[in-house]
Formats: sequence, C-alpha cells, structure tokens
Amino acid sequence: MKIVLALPALLVLAACARTPSGPPLTPEQQACREEARRSPEYREVMRRVNPMFEIRNDGVISDDLRVAEAQAWRRCLRERGLAVPGGVEIIRGR
Repeated sequence: MKIVLALPALLVLAACARTPSGPPLTPEQQACREEARRSPEYREVMRRVNPMFEIRNDGVISDDLRVAEAQAWRRCLRERGLAVPGGVEIIRGR
C-alpha cells in the first residue's frame, strides 16, 4: 500500500523539480520531453525508487532520472532533426 501512495507523490515532485528554466519549449521539444519520460531508460531508473523512508536514495535517483531523461530527450530531438539546446555534457551531482 505504501508503494502505491509513495510512487505517484514522488512522480509529481520529480516533475515539478525538473521544470526547465529559460525560454519555453516548442511543441516539438515538449513532445520529445514527454517521449523521454516514457523511455525505457527513464522507466528503468524509476524502478529503482525506494519507497521506504528509512533508506534514502533520493539524491542518486534524482540525478539518474535527470540524466536518463536528458539523454532520451536529446536523442529524440536529434532523430527529429531539431537543434539540441545546452552545453556539451549533462551536469551530474556528487
């Protein structure tokens, strides 16, 4: 029961935390963002979420989620022939 309640809450918080800064996304970029959040890499990281509050792995999971989403998003943009925004490497936490 805890898993059922914790996972949607975690998904909502993760979505809010990753709101992109800067100019708004174009419709094509937004479509790629949604596709990235459905990617196998992103879903694999979500399977590692630990719903137990005694054992915290939020930092590692949030970094891995951000990297998986960014890689899938950039891949989608390249496949559609769109420019990839940003720098040369995804910034990772310590």
